[in-house]
Amino acid sequence: MSGIVSIRNLRKSYGTFEALKGIDLDIAEGEVVCVVGPSGSGKSTLIRCINRLEDFARESTITVDGIPVQPGPALAKVRAEVGMVFQSFNLFPHLTVRRNVMLAPMRVRGTSTAEAADRADVLLRRVGIYEQADKYPAFLSGGQQQRVAIARALAMEPRVMLFDEPTSALDPEMVGEVLDVMKQLAGTGVTMIVVTHEMGFARQVADRVLFMDGGEVIETGPPEQIFSNPTEARTQYFLSAVLNH
Repeated sequence: MSGIVSIRNLRKSYGTFEALKGIDLDIAEGEVVCVVGPSGSGKSTLIRCINRLEDFARESTITVDGIPVQPGPALAKVRAEVGMVFQSFNLFPHLTVRRNVMLAPMRVRGTSTAEAADRADVLLRRVGIYEQADKYPAFLSGGQQQRVAIARALAMEPRVMLFDEPTSALDPEMVGEVLDVMKQLAGTGVTMIVVTHEMGFARQVADRVLFMDGGEVIETGPPEQIFSNPTEARTQYFLSAVLNH
């Protein structure tokens, strides 16, 4: 099967350290995939390669909706189709919440100011933060800022959303509000690839869970199988450590 995201022989090295060791992966349109595993297993590197925030080996190929992810004009096209939400919110501090959400559609897609403002308001309502639209990011909590970051990524109407541990920088009481927004989003049919330590979220929302360790996909399957009946010893060890913590 090939999908909206197709990855073949993905290799990435930092000097002599091989971070990704020949990964093959297809993500179907509308699929929600959660990537779990220990720190340093290559999870974030994997999703950062999808929109080429990380370069990768020349023999590796990634396509998004049939477009090769490679330097040149095609890359701008891919990045317009792929939204990304990071651990840190990366909002522009000198712009209001609404202007943060408006900026990319106006710059990249040529959307008019009025249309971008209307779309921003719709999205801010969707992530439950419309009442903060005229504030600057510094006046928002971490959870609120991350919800703005999600709205900003959605403003480009991406085909694929990448989340790189979106709750790991948040205080525990703010994690839930961001996961709730992501759960709602998962129900809308957008393709989502989520690197997460939130096992409950992965179990509840994912169509498929990938367990990574040592730069490889060790095991993949439906959440029920991965969490209740993993076949690989490394998966079993990781989950017993995490779930019994």
